[in-house]
Amino acid sequence: MAREAELDLVEVSGTAVPPVCRVMDFGKFLYERTKKEREARKAQTKIEVKEIRLRPKTNEHHRGFKTRDARRWLMDGNKVRVTVRFRGREISYPDLALEDLKEIAEELSDIAAVEQAPALEGKTMSMVLAPSRAPKKKAEGEAKPEAPKPAGE
Repeated sequence: MAREAELDLVEVSGTAVPPVCRVMDFGKFLYERTKKEREARKAQTKIEVKEIRLRPKTNEHHRGFKTRDARRWLMDGNKVRVTVRFRGREISYPDLALEDLKEIAEELSDIAAVEQAPALEGKTMSMVLAPSRAPKKKAEGEAKPEAPKPAGE
Protein backbone atom coordinates (compact mmCIF):
# COMPACT_ATOMS: atom_id res chain seq x y z
CA MET A 1 0.00 0.00 0.00
CA ALA A 2 2.85 2.40 0.87
CA ARG A 3 4.67 1.73 -2.43
CA GLU A 4 1.49 2.27 -4.42
CA ALA A 5 0.89 5.62 -2.67
CA GLU A 6 4.63 6.48 -3.01
CA LEU A 7 4.80 7.14 0.74
CA ASP A 8 6.76 5.67 3.65
CA LEU A 9 5.70 2.89 6.01
CA VAL A 10 6.51 4.15 9.54
CA GLU A 11 6.36 2.00 12.67
CA VAL A 12 4.45 4.01 15.28
CA SER A 13 4.46 1.54 18.17
CA GLY A 14 6.71 -1.49 17.90
CA THR A 15 5.93 -2.81 21.38
CA ALA A 16 2.17 -3.17 20.73
CA VAL A 17 0.74 -6.53 19.70
CA PRO A 18 0.42 -6.45 16.70
CA PRO A 19 2.93 -3.62 15.89
CA VAL A 20 1.24 -0.40 14.74
CA CYS A 21 2.42 1.19 11.46
CA ARG A 22 1.30 4.23 9.45
CA VAL A 23 1.59 5.13 5.81
CA MET A 24 2.88 8.71 5.65
CA ASP A 25 5.44 11.05 4.09
CA PHE A 26 8.21 10.71 6.69
CA GLY A 27 10.20 13.73 5.45
CA LYS A 28 7.16 15.98 5.79
CA PHE A 29 6.47 14.53 9.25
CA LEU A 30 10.05 15.33 10.44
CA TYR A 31 9.85 18.85 8.98
CA GLU A 32 6.57 19.61 10.76
CA ARG A 33 7.87 18.19 14.04
CA THR A 34 11.01 20.36 13.98
CA LYS A 35 8.88 23.38 13.04
CA LYS A 36 6.64 22.79 16.09
CA GLU A 37 9.70 22.43 18.35
CA ARG A 38 11.12 25.72 17.04
CA GLU A 39 7.82 27.50 17.69
CA ALA A 40 7.68 26.07 21.23
CA ARG A 41 11.23 27.26 21.92
CA LYS A 42 10.39 30.72 20.60
CA ALA A 43 7.36 30.94 22.90
CA GLN A 44 9.43 30.18 26.01
CA THR A 45 10.53 33.07 28.18
CA LYS A 46 13.94 32.92 29.75
CA ILE A 47 14.02 34.46 33.21
CA GLU A 48 17.33 36.01 34.13
CA VAL A 49 18.55 36.31 37.70
CA LYS A 50 20.10 39.73 38.22
CA GLU A 51 22.18 40.46 41.32
CA ILE A 52 22.78 43.44 43.56
CA ARG A 53 25.69 43.25 45.97
CA LEU A 54 25.91 45.12 49.23
CA ARG A 55 28.09 45.25 52.31
CA PRO A 56 26.89 45.60 55.90
CA LYS A 57 28.36 49.12 55.89
CA THR A 58 26.49 50.24 52.74
CA ASN A 59 24.60 53.39 53.67
CA GLU A 60 20.93 53.99 52.89
CA HIS A 61 21.66 56.46 50.07
CA HIS A 62 23.72 53.95 48.07
CA ARG A 63 21.31 51.15 48.91
CA GLY A 64 18.59 53.29 47.33
CA PHE A 65 20.39 53.22 43.98
CA LYS A 66 20.66 49.45 44.14
CA THR A 67 17.01 49.08 45.14
CA ARG A 68 15.95 51.27 42.20
CA ASP A 69 17.90 49.00 39.81
CA ALA A 70 16.28 45.94 41.39
CA ARG A 71 12.83 47.52 40.97
CA ARG A 72 13.51 48.12 37.26
CA TRP A 73 14.68 44.51 36.77
CA LEU A 74 11.64 43.13 38.60
CA MET A 75 9.33 45.26 36.42
CA ASP A 76 11.04 43.73 33.36
CA GLY A 77 10.20 40.25 34.72
CA ASN A 78 13.65 39.21 35.98
CA LYS A 79 14.42 37.70 39.35
CA VAL A 80 16.81 39.57 41.65
CA ARG A 81 19.33 38.06 44.04
CA VAL A 82 20.31 40.45 46.84
CA THR A 83 23.69 39.56 48.33
CA VAL A 84 25.42 41.03 51.38
CA ARG A 85 29.11 40.15 51.47
CA PHE A 86 30.99 40.17 54.77
CA ARG A 87 34.69 41.02 55.06
CA GLY A 88 36.86 40.43 58.08
CA ARG A 89 35.11 40.81 61.41
CA GLU A 90 31.84 41.95 59.84
CA ILE A 91 30.75 38.29 59.88
CA SER A 92 30.16 38.58 63.61
CA TYR A 93 27.17 40.91 62.92
CA PRO A 94 24.86 38.95 60.60
CA ASP A 95 21.85 40.70 62.14
CA LEU A 96 22.85 43.96 60.37
CA ALA A 97 22.76 42.23 56.98
CA LEU A 98 19.49 40.49 57.82
CA GLU A 99 17.94 43.85 58.71
CA ASP A 100 19.14 45.35 55.39
CA LEU A 101 17.71 42.44 53.41
CA LYS A 102 14.36 42.69 55.19
CA GLU A 103 14.20 46.44 54.49
CA ILE A 104 14.91 45.86 50.79
CA ALA A 105 12.25 43.15 50.64
CA GLU A 106 9.76 45.52 52.26
CA GLU A 107 10.62 48.37 49.87
CA LEU A 108 10.01 46.08 46.90
CA SER A 109 7.02 44.22 48.39
CA ASP A 110 4.57 46.00 46.07
CA ILE A 111 6.07 44.34 42.97
CA ALA A 112 8.09 41.41 44.35
CA ALA A 113 7.76 38.38 46.57
CA VAL A 114 10.58 36.73 48.51
CA GLU A 115 11.28 33.48 46.70
CA GLN A 116 14.22 32.42 48.85
CA ALA A 117 14.45 33.74 52.40
CA PRO A 118 17.72 35.32 53.61
CA ALA A 119 20.29 32.63 54.29
CA LEU A 120 23.92 32.79 55.40
CA GLU A 121 26.32 30.79 53.23
CA GLY A 122 29.96 31.21 54.15
CA LYS A 123 30.81 34.92 53.99
CA THR A 124 27.65 35.94 52.14
CA MET A 125 24.02 36.32 53.09
CA SER A 126 21.57 36.32 50.20
CA MET A 127 17.90 36.20 49.28
CA VAL A 128 16.06 35.92 45.98
CA LEU A 129 13.14 38.14 44.95
CA ALA A 130 10.75 37.17 42.16
CA PRO A 131 8.24 39.43 40.41
CA SER A 132 4.83 38.98 42.04
CA ARG A 133 2.74 40.01 39.04
CA ALA A 134 3.07 39.72 35.28
CA PRO A 135 5.80 42.00 33.88
CA LYS A 136 4.71 44.97 31.82
CA LYS A 137 5.73 44.74 28.20
CA LYS A 138 7.03 48.02 26.87
CA ALA A 139 4.93 48.89 23.83
CA GLU A 140 6.82 50.77 21.16
CA GLY A 141 5.28 54.00 19.97
CA GLU A 142 2.92 54.17 22.91
CA ALA A 143 1.22 57.57 22.81
CA LYS A 144 0.81 59.68 25.91
CA PRO A 145 -2.77 60.61 26.78
CA GLU A 146 -3.65 64.13 25.67
CA ALA A 147 -4.34 66.85 28.20
CA PRO A 148 -8.03 67.80 28.47
CA LYS A 149 -9.01 70.82 26.38
CA PRO A 150 -10.49 73.91 28.06
CA ALA A 151 -14.29 74.06 28.01
CA GLY A 152 -14.33 77.41 26.13
CA GLU A 153 -13.08 75.92 22.85
